[in-house]
Amino acid sequence: RGGGQFVKLAELREEDEKRVRWAKTKAPARALEKKHRCYGGDSSRLCDLSRQTLVFQSVAELRGCVELMAADNEIQVLRVKNSLHASEVSSSGYRQVLVNLQLVTPLTERIGVALHVCEVQLLLRVFAEAKTSEGHRRYVAARNSRGE
Repeated sequence: RGGGQFVKLAELREEDEKRVRWAKTKAPARALEKKHRCYGGDSSRLCDLSRQTLVFQSVAELRGCVELMAADNEIQVLRVKNSLHASEVSSSGYRQVLVNLQLVTPLTERIGVALHVCEVQLLLRVFAEAKTSEGHRRYVAARNSRGE
């Protein structure tokens, strides 16, 4: 609450909802860049156009979320990319778990989006608090130098 603080979803009050920072969809220019740089022009491989971040206090809570997603019959988990392990740490020290999934419900099937792939970024609070615009600029520079 207030000044960039994290709030548990279960404790989210109606007035807090106005301050939730819902993720934006990937910018069209970046989607085109990624499609060509990373996927040889194959747009079907873009899995993070629609994305969201969830923040957890502990690895146990984060793991519990992954287990709940896997057990939910309306969620089709397509991929889990775990970079929490020390061998997966980026040059900036950033760690996360990415889950690519599809929501398969009567509604998503009816409106034709059941095959749409979404990305859910699972972060430990310590890494979420360390996310800064400067850190993102360094990430973009490193990504661009690798041609990704």
